[in-house]
Amino acid sequence: MELRAPTRRLVRWIGVAALAVSFGFIATSIDARALARTASAALDEPVGLALAVGAYALAFAVRAWVWTRVAPGLPFGHALAAIHVSLGANHVLPLRLGEVMRVTSVVRRTSLSLAAATASTAMLRASDILAVVGLAALFGPRVAEHLAGAWAWLLLAPAGALLLGGLWWLRRLGDSEGLHLRRAVPLVVATATSAWLLESVMMLQAARWAGLDVAWSDAVLVTAVTIVAQVVAIAPAGIGTYEAAASAAFVALGFDASIALAAALTAHAIKTVYSLVGGGVALFVPAPGAFGRLRLPAAGESPEGRPRPGASVHPDDPVVLFMPAHNEAASIQGVVARAPRSVAGHPVTILVIDDGSEDDTAARAANAGAEVLSLGRNRGLGFAVGCGLQEAARRNACAVAFCDADGEYAPEELERVIYPILKGRADYVVGSRMRGHVGRMLPHRKLGNILLTRMLRFVARRPISDGQSGYRAFSREAAAGAEIVHDFNYAQVLTLDLLAKGYRYAEVPISYGFRESGESFVRLGRYLRHVLPAIHAELNSSESPAASPRPHAG
Repeated sequence: MELRAPTRRLVRWIGVAALAVSFGFIATSIDARALARTASAALDEPVGLALAVGAYALAFAVRAWVWTRVAPGLPFGHALAAIHVSLGANHVLPLRLGEVMRVTSVVRRTSLSLAAATASTAMLRASDILAVVGLAALFGPRVAEHLAGAWAWLLLAPAGALLLGGLWWLRRLGDSEGLHLRRAVPLVVATATSAWLLESVMMLQAARWAGLDVAWSDAVLVTAVTIVAQVVAIAPAGIGTYEAAASAAFVALGFDASIALAAALTAHAIKTVYSLVGGGVALFVPAPGAFGRLRLPAAGESPEGRPRPGASVHPDDPVVLFMPAHNEAASIQGVVARAPRSVAGHPVTILVIDDGSEDDTAARAANAGAEVLSLGRNRGLGFAVGCGLQEAARRNACAVAFCDADGEYAPEELERVIYPILKGRADYVVGSRMRGHVGRMLPHRKLGNILLTRMLRFVARRPISDGQSGYRAFSREAAAGAEIVHDFNYAQVLTLDLLAKGYRYAEVPISYGFRESGESFVRLGRYLRHVLPAIHAELNSSESPAASPRPHAG
């Protein structure tokens, strides 16, 4: 759910105002010494603290388990994570807006459909309300009626309607979604009741740390009252509402108000820490996280596996060396002239991809002996590289390589770069400047290369030494299978694409010299702003990029 900017600002200010009022209430009501004694008692009893936190955590495990029984396609780990993401979000967002995160998490991270996730969540949350109202009525009907009046009972009607509506929706989805709904209502209500009973252990321990002689039934009642009061909580985490409701319930049971507030604050503080830590962890664990995959699978774990080997290399098969070029008139003629016309007994086709140059790059490349493929207008380096790979694959090249047209890379080293391809040792080869000789590189460019390469090495889980090299080679299968999802650049997304598909990776040392003319398009801030989203898209998209218009020869 995407909120518009004015709505986000309104929600933010509502949250800030509610927090200010809540903290004002707490500050004017709290007995600091009673709170200090309660906190000290909690820290002095690690076993009791662990028991309270463990029971609280187990309550959410129970809820996750029953969710998987209703929706069998939902893994327990992701059900538990979604509940914790929602819990954590409710502790930082007002108006209980974190509830939508529960559905969002499972839809983005599992195969459960939006309809099934929404319907099952609605049914389970409704059962929570019914269970907590039932516990309040069971353990302290007079107290509950005194504190909540008709409010608690009025909750029964919408909660019951939501439960039945969710069940009806799920039954309609049952055949297509594979949902198991037999005896669903008794199961979800029973587990919801069990979860609230487990959560009341936290209130029981907090009350005893504060010095209140409470029975477990009292703790269950107080817990139920706080939950009912927070059904429509304004402040994040229900701060203020929780403390006021818990204190009022303890007072109605005959306990001192200041000590009761200390117990409520202690219980709420522990729950808040648990929720923020648990919610934060649940954003990333289990994989894929709420933000999608951030790394490739480890080597050997790619679901696509190793592509089948291609046909054997014939001596007459050409090698294609292509050069993406945009306004490189000053250098292109010399770079093309230096390129070998044959390597390892194979003829070399030199192809210049003219990316909408406004100078005479194309004419000079043709005069130097290159074939020119014109894109008509400037489409971006990633697009130009993609077109070069498509054209080389169309020509059935036994090996494909490309290098920048600005003279920074040595076309004379073509045989070195394609050698692992021709020998069948690799499908994708990167010429590594860091393993070879760097004649000159500006300090900020070198630092940027180091940082970006380390990021790519982490994401790809491979020993990559030069993630931004402009000299690369491909087998005919890798050239045909490569997909670039970003027109701005190709470097990281191309590597991730081929590694994810199981193509074998290798590096060879190359030389590198600083360009003597023209200007690099790379600016670190602009580069990161464009490429980082493309890396994320590459990691999380199983679909090929949209078909691009074919260039025309010129």
